[in-house]
Amino acid sequence: LLREALANSPLELVPGEGSYFQLARYGRVSDEPDTAFAQRLVRDYGVATIPLSPFYEEGTDHRVVRFCFAKRDETILEGARRLRALR
Repeated sequence: LLREALANSPLELVPGEGSYFQLARYGRVSDEPDTAFAQRLVRDYGVATIPLSPFYEEGTDHRVVRFCFAKRDETILEGARRLRALR
């Protein structure tokens, strides 16, 4: 549901194989560090995401965030609607 809802968003969705998370590259939208981008999504769009750099020992930033889709359909669709307006 989330992948389909974000198909026309500026995010580049990374293929996944079985988890509760969808990874997304946001380089088309911003060159911000992933932690700053995640904070901006919460502040400006009301969508929470998880930056990946804290999971790397060296803090490597690939400009990828992850979205948890273990949510109600209505929540997923509303979040996707907000993300499609991302600029």
